Amino acid sequence: MEDNFSNYFSETGKVARNYLETRLDLIKLQAAGKLSKALGLFFSLIMAFLLFFFVIVFLGMVVGFWIGEMTDSFAIGFSCAAGFFVILFVIIILFRKSLIQRPLANLLAAELVEEIEEMEERREEKKEMRREEREKQQAAG
Repeated sequence: MEDNFSNYFSETGKVARNYLETRLDLIKLQAAGKLSKALGLFFSLIMAFLLFFFVIVFLGMVVGFWIGEMTDSFAIGFSCAAGFFVILFVIIILFRKSLIQRPLANLLAAELVEEIEEMEERREEKKEMRREEREKQQAAG
């Protein structure tokens, strides 16, 4: 009789240990998935910013040379281009909430909502599978 109890407890301990190891692996994989999504979003935003930066720099050079050709003075051309970018910078600073902060916050919120909805769908699927299993067991039993 004691042998059965010791086997039962040792088997239960093994099962619990396996469960905890599997659960830890699952948590690690979920964290890695979330981290990869966040890093992907971060790097795509960085790449978009860099592309935008280079476009602006080259457009500034084009405008500077164009105005320089029109006025026969590259100093005036590039000064006008620089003045344009200072005005653009001030406008962006003044309207940063509506131009930058809100769209980024909305993008991040949409990503979080999508993640939460996926988690809810998985929970519902698990509940449905459990319910179907119980129904099968009740029908068989």
